Amino acid sequence: MSDAPIKLDLTKDRGLAVEWADGTTSYYSIAYLRKMSPSAEARAMRDEIESNPLTVLPASALRASGELVAESAELVGNYAIRIRFSDGHDTGIYSWRYLREIDPEADEARKTGGPPETGGGGEEPPGEA
Repeated sequence: MSDAPIKLDLTKDRGLAVEWADGTTSYYSIAYLRKMSPSAEARAMRDEIESNPLTVLPASALRASGELVAESAELVGNYAIRIRFSDGHDTGIYSWRYLREIDPEADEARKTGGPPETGGGGEEPPGEA
């Protein structure tokens, strides 16, 4: 089974919808994607916040003005997507495997013991309200 999606739909101000080859779909809000960036910097910040909830965010996290959006995205080989965010962050490469791992609905199902549903990221995909 391939980890590659069969369809990607990025709405720059909302999120990324992914249709997987096995028929499941995933939805990641822009804010969730930014928070879960696989970059070394973002991973270190998540670890720090987990160990110390009073962690002071770096100035770069506060510089962005306006709503966080995805400014652009590009495929990286056959295995990932890189997203450039309006706050300047663009070093996270989201592999298909990593996107599966951070799927908000699958994560919720693991916590509750129920089956995963489609969607995720804390928001409804466009047109499914």
